[in-house]
Amino acid sequence: MTLLTDNLVVDGVRLAYRDRGRGEPVVFIHGTPSHSHEWRDVVPSVEEAGFRTLTYDLLGYGLSERPVNRDTSVAAQTDLLGRLLDALGVDRVGIVAHDIGGAIAQRFALAHPGRVRRLMIIDSVSHDSWPSPTWRKIIEEHPDGFANMPQDAFDALLTRQLEMTVADETLMAGDVLRAYLAPHRSPLGRVSFFEHQVRHYDSRYTEEIADRLGHLTMPVRIVWGEEDRWQPLHHAKRLAGAIPHAELVVVPGTGHFLMEEAPERVVREIDDFFGSPSPVTARG
Repeated sequence: MTLLTDNLVVDGVRLAYRDRGRGEPVVFIHGTPSHSHEWRDVVPSVEEAGFRTLTYDLLGYGLSERPVNRDTSVAAQTDLLGRLLDALGVDRVGIVAHDIGGAIAQRFALAHPGRVRRLMIIDSVSHDSWPSPTWRKIIEEHPDGFANMPQDAFDALLTRQLEMTVADETLMAGDVLRAYLAPHRSPLGRVSFFEHQVRHYDSRYTEEIADRLGHLTMPVRIVWGEEDRWQPLHHAKRLAGAIPHAELVVVPGTGHFLMEEAPERVVREIDDFFGSPSPVTARG
């Protein structure tokens, strides 16, 4: 299914997005190597549960513009999130963020605490947890990017990485795999993937805010796949320990792309967390 339905020019760049439903607004921020397709089995159910959902492709990702000479780092994406919310007339919002989107969410919540009602972080990068060892090796082996790599070789490389995102690798195959590969299946796609995504796999964006995570006062729920191979569970525990009153929820039998393996569980966590009157202290 095509989740995103519209386009909006924000700060001079085009973002593909979806704004549906009524009720409390919740924004969904995807990770990498990914795009909003990862939320396809989550967002419609959240809308049906009575929330207004705002879902978009980060700049340089998916169906959004892939600009030349435009900063698409975590820091720049954080600023752009604020501008997007302004353009949509949203003051306060709940955030559900995955992977690198979690870094954007952490930074946004620290910079604009009054704008974030509640924060849910799913298998996120944090502190010095990224890039993962396999991505670090790929970056070292391809310092100039993937422009000269044959498409078949690039597809094989990215497929191996995507298969690591799920505990059950049979789920990352067929149409599901093709959807994640699709934005990169061209010379422009390969260049864009490096320039807008891989080039910004840099833990300084989370390390430089690590000592301020304790300043977060809004309710925070951290949801994690127990078998995450890119961001193993000890990173979740470290992040939860750094944020006062943060709740850590561990989902057995799932990996880094939790919404691929357990979308119904993700929907339940969102409904419970954003619909609950007060934060829950802790549970396993």
